[in-house]
Amino acid sequence: MKEEADDQGTRSAPDHGAPVPTAPLRMRSERGTWIPGLALALVIAGAATTVGERLPVLGGPVTAVLLGVLVASVRRPAPRLTPGLRLAGKPVLQAGVALLGVQLPLSQVLHVGGSSLPVMIGSLAACLVAGRVLGRRLGVDGDLRTLVGAGTGICGASAIAAVTPVIGAASAQVAYAISTIFLFNIAAVVIFPLIGHLLGMDPHAFGLFAGTAVNDMSSVVAVATAYGPAAVDDAVVVKLTRTLMIIPLCMGLAVLAARRARSGASARVRPTSLVPWFLVAFLLAAAANSAGLVPTAAHPGLKELSVFLITVALSAVGLSTDLAALRRTGPRPLLLGACLWATVSCSSLAFQYVFGGGLS
Repeated sequence: MKEEADDQGTRSAPDHGAPVPTAPLRMRSERGTWIPGLALALVIAGAATTVGERLPVLGGPVTAVLLGVLVASVRRPAPRLTPGLRLAGKPVLQAGVALLGVQLPLSQVLHVGGSSLPVMIGSLAACLVAGRVLGRRLGVDGDLRTLVGAGTGICGASAIAAVTPVIGAASAQVAYAISTIFLFNIAAVVIFPLIGHLLGMDPHAFGLFAGTAVNDMSSVVAVATAYGPAAVDDAVVVKLTRTLMIIPLCMGLAVLAARRARSGASARVRPTSLVPWFLVAFLLAAAANSAGLVPTAAHPGLKELSVFLITVALSAVGLSTDLAALRRTGPRPLLLGACLWATVSCSSLAFQYVFGGGLS
């Protein structure tokens, strides 16, 4: 009987009647459950990456969400795909966010210029306050307004990706938030250069404007390039520095989430539990890059890997999206996104005027 049980992948415990699964077979079984879903996310991510390379303003991550939602609308993914989609939607997503740190030499903060940090911090604060106040008045769900606020105030899909595992947002909320951010990124490509010329902004001022008021990097580059090549460098540096705001935001959200999760007034939260591991990895990657430990030749490959991992994760988000919930959400989050986009844009210009930055 023991040999027969062993052939079926179990061994009898010495003093117990219940069979215990052997470790190798259990691992193979687990892999077998997540491989189909992860494989589908990888296929969609590959297609999205190709589209993103040809349409940089759209980008791979946004395309991945759209393709995932499209596939889910045609045929709802089978339950057997769920484990793989969950793997892609959380651990793979967190790894991609952690690798973003390689793109951020911390020393760049010192080179942004005296006017840049006040403008970035001021516009982010205005966005977060407006998101909280307007989101409540519009009746937008708390997690969704957090996602829209983070995406608008910091860095689009990357910020939404970083915040999602911290607050445990639903796939439908993530898809809606990313779609909202993308819509206003496209609007910025058309409108912002016109605003810059109308206000007579010099390249430095416009680069600061684009870096603080446009979200995803691809859209920042597109907007700055449309204004003139001299604005691109400033816009990219400001955008990369702005990405660092992910860290305090996620830590603050982790504290709030921990407080909500406490069962009683006497419950205590360990400080180490408030810091998501991927944010620690993000900081370590940035510090290693600043110290010169990451070879310059490796930067492009690591950047592409980071974007691809996020694209895989967002493919899974799209595939897991509850379309009925998305329809029930209605247009209010889109209106919130429009208000926050206007808030960030206007506050960026206002803080430039107050602190100086080429805007007169």
